[in-house]
Amino acid sequence: METSRSFKDLKVWQKARELRTEISTLTKGFPYDEKYLLSSQMTRASRSITANIAEGHGRFHFKENIQFCRHARGSAAEMIDHLTVALDEEYIDSKTFEALELRFEEIMKMLNGYISYLQKQRNPN
Repeated sequence: METSRSFKDLKVWQKARELRTEISTLTKGFPYDEKYLLSSQMTRASRSITANIAEGHGRFHFKENIQFCRHARGSAAEMIDHLTVALDEEYIDSKTFEALELRFEEIMKMLNGYISYLQKQRNPN
């Protein structure tokens, strides 16, 4: 993995951005009474993933970058829980849930890989 000049160059940020956009579109179809509840939580959590990747990248210290990536990974896990609620409330079907769950799991795996990369850069031995 080569060093990127911008967080926008990171594949994990790019994939998370795509998902963030899809979640924004998806939640617009939820019932109005969920606007300030589940819809808002899902929007914030999906935005948190890309925001934490960006903020960590901007820190230029491996330890801080790793911590922000861990926060991003936590937000991806949170999204799976929110999707479970959406499934349980029948706002989404099981096919949509499964497809999105796999993609958020992929984001978490990519973040794990990026964290490992950062740790190796910090301790190149």
